Amino acid sequence: MRPSPANAKISKDAKETVQECVSEFISFITGEASDKCQREKRKTINGDDLLWAMTTLGFEEYVEPLKVYLQKFREIEGEKGTSPLPRKVAAAAAVVGVALL
Repeated sequence: MRPSPANAKISKDAKETVQECVSEFISFITGEASDKCQREKRKTINGDDLLWAMTTLGFEEYVEPLKVYLQKFREIEGEKGTSPLPRKVAAAAAVVGVALL
């Protein structure tokens, strides 16, 4: 994906449309990961589940860069100690969201 020229403007409509698409994409991937966790009788979706879901749903070209991102995130979190669940969920969603960039 090429960056926009420095003088480019993006309409409010376009921004809202992209936000809706990103939200739908995250829901799609998270739903597949959630189904996997339910089959495995787990309650927590993790980054690896999201990467598995992306591969399963045909987004495998994004998985390798996201594995690098997830590993770096885990290293940073390890330095900070245990993070609260909402931050982990937000980070997992960020992993999926990065796929669109």
